[in-house]
Amino acid sequence: MNMLQQFASHTPIWVWALLIFLLTRGIAAMKPGETSLAKLAIVPALFTVWGLWSISQRYGASWVAWGEWLVGIVAGMGIGWMLLRRATLTLNPATGKLWRSADFTLLPLLLITFAVKYGFESALAVSPSLSANVTFSAGYLLLSGGFTGIFIGKYCRYLRASRRATEGRLGAAS
Repeated sequence: MNMLQQFASHTPIWVWALLIFLLTRGIAAMKPGETSLAKLAIVPALFTVWGLWSISQRYGASWVAWGEWLVGIVAGMGIGWMLLRRATLTLNPATGKLWRSADFTLLPLLLITFAVKYGFESALAVSPSLSANVTFSAGYLLLSGGFTGIFIGKYCRYLRASRRATEGRLGAAS
């Protein structure tokens, strides 16, 4: 059995289910349409929880590890915010849902993020001592945080658009 087959056969079923879910989210985002803020929060929440779990399992209370992950998140948030700078985002007052233009960045980002996280997690599963390697850990934590931050930054842009629309409606009603 080659190495790729070994990894695939030892990967938990939930990981494949997650990949399928991420693919469906990415494909759906390529069509403009209305969606709720709750639905838009799923991906950033998912990657945040996955990151929190992974770091707490591998690094415990290491301030360095948590700090590197948070630095990645902050940097990623800026990138995520910028990715939607030209998107059309409006709130439909009748439904309370956000109308967004097609997002062609989500699918590639989801696939790259999944591949990077899968690669790092696989390497750590095969060789747990890698978590003690400063260079490997910094790369893992900064990238993991960075990708999580991109999704958080995009969500913050959606949240801002929704709040601005709500504030505009409330101001017009006064």
